[in-house]
Amino acid sequence: MRFGEFLRTAVLLFSGAATVLAVVAVAGAQSKDDSKLVLFALGWWAVAAVLGVWLGRRREASEPIARLMSNARNTTALPEHEPGAVVFNRLWAVAVFLVVAGGPAFVLPQVPAVAAGYPIFIALWLRKQSLAVQAVEERDGVRYYVDRVSPFRATRLVRTPGFRKTEPSPRDTIHDRVGG
Repeated sequence: MRFGEFLRTAVLLFSGAATVLAVVAVAGAQSKDDSKLVLFALGWWAVAAVLGVWLGRRREASEPIARLMSNARNTTALPEHEPGAVVFNRLWAVAVFLVVAGGPAFVLPQVPAVAAGYPIFIALWLRKQSLAVQAVEERDGVRYYVDRVSPFRATRLVRTPGFRKTEPSPRDTIHDRVGG
């Protein structure tokens, strides 16, 4: 699975997890008639969203993403195309987090209310990272793929040859229009 596609998938999964946790937290708070919890949760989610937007505002790759790309091993063969297995192996912890944090929603609605802030933050922090990966791929003429490793090992990338993007300079474009 291409690394940029993996990052976009991760953003969608984290956003979905945040939505589910927020819905069960609000439903649990409503069943207990706890309006203070709903107000607290909205404030916490707003703080998490602002932090995620602020830290994810740059178009450059974040330090962990850049380190992952710089440590990628080179290969000339494309890895096997197994997006389902890669997503499951790398993001299984999101499902576990969702079940553990959302499970006690109607007994302890505070748990999913607080837990929902973390995937909100992560989704907003990662939202531009796929664009940074794409820019590096186009600049360097490579493609990054997520290597299939054990679900309990760190994520690894594979770097394969790709196509370098070459654009004409603005001077060449003006020269071509003038006809000279």
